[in-house]
Amino acid sequence: MADVFRALDDETRRLLLDELVARDGQTLFELCTVLVTRHGLSSTRQAISQHLGVLEEAGLVVTERRGRTKIHHFRGEPLAAITRRWPTSEEDTP
Repeated sequence: MADVFRALDDETRRLLLDELVARDGQTLFELCTVLVTRHGLSSTRQAISQHLGVLEEAGLVVTERRGRTKIHHFRGEPLAAITRRWPTSEEDTP
């Protein structure tokens, strides 16, 4: 679970997850493009690839190969595990 918190601790990684939730199954090129156009974030492809690696290690992103291309997919199960560990209810709110 520590990997999930570490992965979420970076704004760029959170933006990558946001973009994968909005449109799942994107390539590195597509993700780099959307980060520049929507968020004004101009990181190198290598830097974005490293961020995706951290997200993959945390289990938040899975990849599939199509020829020489890697397709990235959002995986929400690690986030669901966090909410199961610390459930909230209406009674808990003041």
